[in-house]
Amino acid sequence: MNIKLLLAGLLALVTTLIHVIAGGADVASVLLATPMDEEAKLVLYALWHMVSVTLGFSALIFIRSSYACTKELLVTVKCIAFLWCSFGGIFLAVIAMQTSSGWWFKLPQWILLLPVGLLGFWGSSHYNSTR
Repeated sequence: MNIKLLLAGLLALVTTLIHVIAGGADVASVLLATPMDEEAKLVLYALWHMVSVTLGFSALIFIRSSYACTKELLVTVKCIAFLWCSFGGIFLAVIAMQTSSGWWFKLPQWILLLPVGLLGFWGSSHYNSTR
């Protein structure tokens, strides 16, 4: 068993639950209540659901790959790890562009996104060196 990929998967699962439960209340419902253009609002709402599916599906891939990983699955794991690091990097870039302070913890998503991606890369490199 690859503990690093299992940890990536479990942390990704926790992140998914936080996104769906807390994000549903704090972000999605607030978004739907805003007076913005209806089409733009619905596109953003659909994107929120796409993120939910992406987070959840990638958690399952990390967990599955922690038990047995084929070469093909290993490529998928690396792609998913890259996505999680990229998602974290996007939040860091958005934070860096703000002129006011305090955004590091107003947009804390990077705190969970980056460790999942880095654990995914670390775990996938373990497979490269041992198989």
